[in-house]
Parts: sequence; structure tokens; C-alpha cells
Amino acid sequence: MAGAATPDLDVVEDAWLAAQPPSSWQTVVWNDPVNLMSYVSRVFRTYFGFDAATAERLMLAVHHEGHAVVARGPREVMEAHTQAMHDFGLWATVRKEPA
Repeated sequence: MAGAATPDLDVVEDAWLAAQPPSSWQTVVWNDPVNLMSYVSRVFRTYFGFDAATAERLMLAVHHEGHAVVARGPREVMEAHTQAMHDFGLWATVRKEPA
């Protein structure tokens, strides 16, 4: 068919991908038998910049519930946060945010 316009599928797919929100991931810190609660709270304050009340709340969630989500965002950033938590000696993982 001469003159029939067909959409460029690559352009359509790129436009669709650009319109999608970025996947949201979580950095989860887990309770461990090694680190003091005061140390975990200090790590949350110094690394993430949480105020004392937020750091304390998250630390208590780790202690009482076994884990806490300390950050949300793109996978690469959450992987960097998880590595930083490992560098501080904390147990942490990255997981996809539940839908």
C-alpha cells in the first residue's frame, strides 16, 4: 500500500516506557544479634540524615518487628544504600515494593 503511514514501533515503545513511573524498590534493614540499638539508630541518623525521632522509630521497628524499610526509590540507589548498610555492619536487602 503506497502512502500508508505506519507508526515507528520503537518510538511508540520508547514513549510508553517514558510515561511509566520508575519502579520502586526498598532498602530493608533486618534485626541482627550483633549491633546495639543505639548504633543502628546512629547509622540511620548519619547515613540517611533522619532526625533522632525517625531514626529511633525505625530502629525500634527493626528490633521489635524484625525489619524496617528505611528507603524507597530506584533499584540502583537502593542497592547503594544496601551496600552502605553492609559497610556499617548491618544486615540489609533490596526488594521490589509490593504493589
